[in-house]
Amino acid sequence: MSITPHIFIKNIRAYFCVSIAHTTCVKKLSKKLQNNLQSLKAALPAEDILSYEFFSKDGVGAAIVYADGMVNKGLIGDLVIRPIASLNLKKQAENSQKDEENNQNDGDRYEVNADLLQKSLLFPEVKEAEKIEDMTKEILDGNALLLVDGIEKGIVVGTKMLPVRAISEPPADVAVKGPREGFVEDFKTNATLVRKRLKSPALRMDVMRVGRRSDTTIALCYLDGICDNRLKDALQKKLQSIDVDVLPDSSYVTALIAPRKHSLFRSVGTTEKPDVFAAKLAEGRVGILVDGSPIALTLPFTLTEDFQSSEDYFVSPFMATLFRVLRLVAVMIALFLPAVYVTTQLFKMQLLPLGLMLTIAKSAREIPFSPSMETFFVLLLFETLKEASIRMPKYVGMSLSVVGALVLGEAAVSAGFLSTPTIIIVALSGICLYTVPNFVETGSVLRWLYLIVAGSLGPFGLTLAGALTLYYLISADSFGMPPLAPFSPLVAHDLKDAVAKYGIRDLDTRPKIYRSKNKTRLRTQGGNRDEN
Repeated sequence: MSITPHIFIKNIRAYFCVSIAHTTCVKKLSKKLQNNLQSLKAALPAEDILSYEFFSKDGVGAAIVYADGMVNKGLIGDLVIRPIASLNLKKQAENSQKDEENNQNDGDRYEVNADLLQKSLLFPEVKEAEKIEDMTKEILDGNALLLVDGIEKGIVVGTKMLPVRAISEPPADVAVKGPREGFVEDFKTNATLVRKRLKSPALRMDVMRVGRRSDTTIALCYLDGICDNRLKDALQKKLQSIDVDVLPDSSYVTALIAPRKHSLFRSVGTTEKPDVFAAKLAEGRVGILVDGSPIALTLPFTLTEDFQSSEDYFVSPFMATLFRVLRLVAVMIALFLPAVYVTTQLFKMQLLPLGLMLTIAKSAREIPFSPSMETFFVLLLFETLKEASIRMPKYVGMSLSVVGALVLGEAAVSAGFLSTPTIIIVALSGICLYTVPNFVETGSVLRWLYLIVAGSLGPFGLTLAGALTLYYLISADSFGMPPLAPFSPLVAHDLKDAVAKYGIRDLDTRPKIYRSKNKTRLRTQGGNRDEN
């Protein structure tokens, strides 16, 4: 059977008319409750999307649509269903004859008293929604949707009750002195923890949704009048330009907004402590909170932050400075000690003291591997034990660490596969690296890189690798901030809280490297009070 062009065009026109009508029906509500429920069911066909239908006192149909397990059903029953079930929602017509004609023409049509309906809801979080798309987002976000027969709008009721982990101390940032609260996976809880510490009208949280499938809530936090507007606007554009299906954690945001995609060093700061987050906002930085992640982001980021701890601000400046210098020295030992140990054995043995040189030579005399291969193998064994202890359950991981460190290490030395100095060097390097937890990932890669270069090219290659790393840090840029600031470029004012830690009275102005519009953060007696 042949199809003429006229019939083909007619069929195409009919198809588009049906599609447009269907789209309009889905986007907008009608006055028929059952039609609206069918439209929502078509938009949300999942079995955990439930609806409960009930009637008002005078027979007006209503329904509550919600996602099972995400709402407080007790509040819905007490503060939504029960008040509406006791109301007369039908409006009294001014003209009874006109009312009778309407009833005869429209059958079950009647006008609902929407004002009375709104006043009967005892919730502070109530808003209207007209589009199906907006209603589905609210339902999937954990809110309940109230539909009433005769009203072309849905009423979103804030009955969200999501499972939330209790606030506890972050496992990776333990402090002996200072606050012990940590962020959790719930955005509202995290925002409340920040607001609890910054009770200022200048605190802004620009909320946006990112992720086509996850629809994740992201908040750009800053103090208006203190942060640099250029940085805030640049970050806002980057966040709004993110186009991804699912955004499960803040680490995805870090990867998507980083200036350099394959950088070995971090360009975004992270913290799990609300007090640290609030303090960085007060310095003039910008923070990012991501729903579903207990790790908040701060920008711009400098490398000196990895060597600082929140506890430094709750102890004396002398102790804080000592701890920071200790961490810096420990990281240098962790990065270069295995490489220096290998290169001195292979190329410059005379650099070692005579007694130490004889001890190392005696221990390594019967080892079947070269110094570089031996150190490489011990370092690989150390990383394997570390990874296994992390992934295994706690009660098994601790036993595995003890067995691996004592039994396996002692057996390897006794069998002549490894030398005692090599195990000591690698163990000391690992312990030193973990004095700065946020630098472990970068430090582990650099340690492998320096070890390979030292075993291949000797002291010259190791020096060249260190110089190239330093050049990379000097030339890198993180949202207008060099990682080595305030040392490169040198900002003498900000050296008061870099490696050395000055007293609180000396930190009376905000760091200059963050270009804050408000410089003063500590006012002397009789000074001008800042409104921000």
